[in-house]
Amino acid sequence: MGKKQHYKITVNGKEEEFLAEPRELLIYTLRERLNITGPHIGCDTSHCGACTVTIDGKSVKSCTMFVAQADGKDITTIEGIGGPDNLHPLQTAFKEHHGLQCGYCTPGMITRAKKLLEENPNPTEEEIRFGMAGNICRCTGYQNIVKSIRAAAAEMNAAKEAAE
Repeated sequence: MGKKQHYKITVNGKEEEFLAEPRELLIYTLRERLNITGPHIGCDTSHCGACTVTIDGKSVKSCTMFVAQADGKDITTIEGIGGPDNLHPLQTAFKEHHGLQCGYCTPGMITRAKKLLEENPNPTEEEIRFGMAGNICRCTGYQNIVKSIRAAAAEMNAAKEAAE
């Protein structure tokens, strides 16, 4: 075993400090050390996207990052996007438009979709499919995922226009 080092990260607005081996994967730090279980371990090879989180404003598959690389970073997981009492429009849209089936990929899908909509508030179906290509769902045919993202985009754009 390697020597443990001190790390400090901010997860969903809360500062966390702990000791860990530098080679520990961020997904394991989140799930096992910090008990943040929204991001899932799907493939351990970065292909599926179930572990997607946002780090300093960028979508990252947390199974590809060592905890040492996350030191000092700001991380957002599905838990930081919305909760049962204050669903994010994406969460509502996935629920209303049946954008999930088993739900295993959903935290990574919603986390990535949120970043996609921040980058492109009114994406076409093709842009959504391209932007979500790194997140795999083994249950759906993606039609309802795309439908959910488009519905959330429309809702978010309408809310933004109403606020202006």
